[in-house]
Amino acid sequence: MITPEWLSRTELLIGKNNITKLQKAHILIVGLGGVGAYAAEQICRAGIGAITIVDGDIVQSTNRNRQLLALISNEEILKTDVLAKRLSDINPELKLNIINEFIKDEKEVEILKMAKYDYVIDAIDTLSPKIFLIYHSIKNNYKIVSSMGAGGKSDPSQVKIADISESYNCRLAFYIRKKLRKLGVSSGFKVVFSPEKIKGEMFLTENEQNKKSTIGTISYMPPIFGCYCASVVINDIIGVRF
Repeated sequence: MITPEWLSRTELLIGKNNITKLQKAHILIVGLGGVGAYAAEQICRAGIGAITIVDGDIVQSTNRNRQLLALISNEEILKTDVLAKRLSDINPELKLNIINEFIKDEKEVEILKMAKYDYVIDAIDTLSPKIFLIYHSIKNNYKIVSSMGAGGKSDPSQVKIADISESYNCRLAFYIRKKLRKLGVSSGFKVVFSPEKIKGEMFLTENEQNKKSTIGTISYMPPIFGCYCASVVINDIIGVRF
């Protein structure tokens, strides 16, 4: 495959053979909020050839403090539509599949069987569909990296990549480990997490669709989680181990 000029700097770093590996890869990204949209952009800029993006939400004003897609001009527009335009403007040759839905249960299984993905990025921020996606990705022999909670965190130096079994001091990771153990899964996929402690007063109950509560956030933390997720995918595909 010919390396396009816009990927020439990436080729200098990783080599032509690895560029080809990325161009042939297909990545599924579920959840396009503060973490998922940044992960999708980094995946795209690395030269991944095919991406399936999944989210049913619209851009809202409360997203502007941390989400890549959140501009005043984009408010009330579907996140999938905003991101699709942005990714296509980065790489017009990108094969992009768009699923504009809040997915759960059987729909997640259906999406996992729609194509042969080289990696799954889980950026879902609600527990039940998150666990379902992780479990069925593993069951279908997909590699998956899952983002744990970036909310309530402010120290970027504490963000880590590890197997789920090695995560600690993260409430979301704790519940995921607990639920997955009941399903017979205790390890075997990577997570991006931070053990930084959350202050109780950062929580706020709300009634948004698909959410029971939200938590305080700062601009730079969700993007860091998203970039870490992208790094896991890219480096695994080209065979880089740290």
